[in-house]
Amino acid sequence: MNASPTTDKPRPPLPVLIAFMWGAYFLNYCDRQAVFAMFKVLKADLAMSDRELGLTGAVFLWVYGLGCPVAGYLADRYPRRNLVVASLAIWSVVTLATGLATSAMMLLALRAAMGISESLYMPAAIALTADATPVEKRSRAVSILTTAQIAGTVAGSWFGGWMAGRGQWRGAFFCLGVVGIIYSLPYFRFLRNLGDSKPKPAIAGPRQAGLSRLAGVPTYRALCFAFPVFVFGLWMLYSWMPAYLQEKFELSQADAGFHASVYLQVGSLAGLFLGGYLADRLARITQAARLWLLVASLALCSPCLHMIGAGTSLASTSVPLAAFGLFGGFLMGNIFPAAFEVVPSGARASAVGMLNFFGSMLSGFAPLAVGEWKKSIGIERMLTGTGIVYLVSAFVLSVAIVKWFPADRGRALADETAVGT
Repeated sequence: MNASPTTDKPRPPLPVLIAFMWGAYFLNYCDRQAVFAMFKVLKADLAMSDRELGLTGAVFLWVYGLGCPVAGYLADRYPRRNLVVASLAIWSVVTLATGLATSAMMLLALRAAMGISESLYMPAAIALTADATPVEKRSRAVSILTTAQIAGTVAGSWFGGWMAGRGQWRGAFFCLGVVGIIYSLPYFRFLRNLGDSKPKPAIAGPRQAGLSRLAGVPTYRALCFAFPVFVFGLWMLYSWMPAYLQEKFELSQADAGFHASVYLQVGSLAGLFLGGYLADRLARITQAARLWLLVASLALCSPCLHMIGAGTSLASTSVPLAAFGLFGGFLMGNIFPAAFEVVPSGARASAVGMLNFFGSMLSGFAPLAVGEWKKSIGIERMLTGTGIVYLVSAFVLSVAIVKWFPADRGRALADETAVGT
């Protein structure tokens, strides 16, 4: 299995590495999220039904999820820097092409292509960042990188809604695609001068890193249950909250996109920084600190989902949106560092890939389910039901921490010792 990457050249300061990774991750979320602030215009211009609008999120997530395990496998065996640059360049071209869509089917096909291209990025990017970061700072480093997800969601939602409101939804995709293509040039140059990021080959034996190794870690399996549940609720908010606020409170398309994202994402930003700090501090007391923060996140997010749907004014909806973001940030910044506690370094990218696979496959049903049942069941009831499942997943993860974490952590440390990491 691989250990930390070999280094043929001096590494740049960690903040510089994170800054470059942050920029690409920001564009990753801008490009994928802009479409959700355009539903009203797309419904008119491309004659899309609510089901087809829901599929814009579902198709992306399902294809993205299917690509993540493959991306993780590749990132544990080939130079990660090549994967992240190729991913950025390809998804930027796809984003540009989205502005040329003339039918619902063409738009959905391009969303699938975006899912494939974007899936290559995250496993390699998270593993690169983790490899370059001391373990005592890992949660903070990953949390800082994850803030790009927050900023990209806000910027993409606002920009998409703003351009769509001016009849320029196609121009939004053209602009985003061109920016990504331009950014890929200095990004490639920087990573090319980075020390060799190709992981060391896996050692043979019963503990060989890879998907079979991950499947044998009970704590990791519990994470693969809890994470998709969280992301399902998150994507309900990401995909349909702009349209929900627009219809419920009679907002403009741009204002709905702004309010649906800014409170949620500002809360998430605060949660990422606070959660990363708490995790690294509490990890000095107990090795399971990062996992316990995940439990707290799920338990605290649960009532927030109910209150979002129960809100009778923009203010009473925005406050629980911000609270969900705050507590959800604990999980978003710590899910991968928590997994790294129980898997060897040689399987880090695969661990990220599989978590994203399960998360994307389940959460892909979120925008589709809301589009299908928002009139019959109602978004409010769907949010409440999802909150109940959050509590169930918090309980399952708690049991896993108590029952399996000590042994799983011990095996991971033994694997690291075996390859001299």
